[in-house]
Formats: sequence, C-alpha cells, structure tokens
Amino acid sequence: MASNNRWSAWLLAVRPKTLPAAISPVLVGTAMAWADGHFSLFPALAAVAGALLLQILSNFANDYFDYAKGADTSERLGPTRVMAAGLLSPQAMRRGMALVVALTVVDGIYLVLIGGWPILAVGLASLAAAVLYTGGPFPFGYHGLGDLFVFVFFGLVAVAGTYFVQAGGLAGEVFVAAAPVGALVTAILVVNNLRDIATDARAGKRTLAVLIGARKTRFQYVFLLVLAYAAPFVLWLGFERGAAILLPLLSLPLAVKRVRTLFRATGTALNALLAATAQLSLIYSLLMSLGLLL
Repeated sequence: MASNNRWSAWLLAVRPKTLPAAISPVLVGTAMAWADGHFSLFPALAAVAGALLLQILSNFANDYFDYAKGADTSERLGPTRVMAAGLLSPQAMRRGMALVVALTVVDGIYLVLIGGWPILAVGLASLAAAVLYTGGPFPFGYHGLGDLFVFVFFGLVAVAGTYFVQAGGLAGEVFVAAAPVGALVTAILVVNNLRDIATDARAGKRTLAVLIGARKTRFQYVFLLVLAYAAPFVLWLGFERGAAILLPLLSLPLAVKRVRTLFRATGTALNALLAATAQLSLIYSLLMSLGLLL
C-alpha cells in the first residue's frame, strides 16, 4: 500500500495535465518539417521525449522551490503540490530531479549528434531555464519574467528546435508558426498566476500578474489569444501556406467561451479554466499541424 501511495505521489508531482502543453510545440514543428519534406522519425521522437522531460523537470523544480520559498501554503487554491502536502520529502524530490536531468542529458546527446552545437546551446539553456524558473538566485517566475520564459522556451524554442533537428536549418515562417503555440501555452500560465495573485503576493512571488493586477492580467490573456488566431493569416497570406493553414480558426468558438469564463471566474473556479485553456492549446496545435500537413 505504501508503495502504491508513493507512486501516486510521483504521478501527482509529474502533473500529467500539463504534459499536452509540452507535446503541442513538437507536433507543430514536426508537421512543418513533414510539409517541407524534412520529416525524420527518430529525431521527432527524441524531441517529444526531450519536451516531456523538460516539462516534468520544471514541474518538479517548481514544486520543490515554491515549497522551499514558502509560496505553497495551506491557502493555495490550485491542485495539490506534493511537497506542501508532505507526500514527498525534499530528499526524494531532489533525487527525482536528478533522475530527470540524467534522462534529459541522454536524450539531448542524441539530438546534439544530429543537430550539432546549436542544439547543444538550446538544450543547455532549456535545462537551466526549467530549474531557474523558480530556483537559483534570480528565479524568473518570482520577478515577472515567467510569461516571457514560457513563450520563448515552450513556444519559439520548442517548435524551432523540433524543426531544426529534422530539417537541419530554419526559416522565418517556423517562428510565425511557433508564436501561437507559445501564446497559448503562456495563456495557461496566465490563468494560473491570476488565480494565485493574492497568495503569491503574500509570499513575495512577484509574477507578472502580481505586478500588473487582475484586470490587466485578464486582458493579457485576451491579447495572447488574439495573437494566436492572427498567426494563421500571416502564414496564409505572407508565406503562401495554403488555406488549410486556417484550420485552427475552427477552435475560435472554444477560445471565445474561455474568454467569457475568464471575466466571470475567480478563485478556485479558475482551475477549470486552466484545464480548458490547456485543452484549447492542444486542439489548436492539432488543427495547425493538420493544416500544415494538408
């Protein structure tokens, strides 16, 4: 029974509901590589593994450092954090982080052999950023830089890196396709930080939401969605990708529904919106991937 409880605690620490956000950019990057005649199976699979491992590492690090800094307390409105709940010890979490880092390095070595020094540089930066988001002497998430970090690493870098290890190069339109992916993944973080404004402020965690307030944070969410739904038009008109690239617009009614919820919901009610935004991110990425393939 104790063993089962321990596995349940680790599964909770992994936060399975966050993993689609890691897969979405790899789907888009691979679809664009396929559309451009550069698809390569094993680099694509390695990119998926790397993205998932980095997301898990970030989740572990957030759990560990937020607890250590006093940001996770009994007042937390979000899902259970294993450290704050006493389900895993600090020593166990450090061992878990070390294991994930080791697996990420192994996966990264293969990708570096394919992509060369650019992938080495990106991989090291991504590995460091996953930990330094809430750890280190200047944690990004505690100084209003978390949103930028997520947009860059879970959007631009993840899509472009996936494309690069298959194509061996980059084009400007790759970053146009990456921007909406990054925007929607960032929107997930925006909901999370909006929900936690009060508790984060008391703990000294100065997220962008804490710095700009709830009203502007809601408009930040809207801006990110507008950016996401403008990108297909840029790919269609600016890069002549074909009308199929507009397929993500089919998810627009879902986006509108989430915006309406955002301006009504507060507190724990935002947990459902967080999950719904993650769902929107995955659906959008699947539709964009299909549009690129077609």
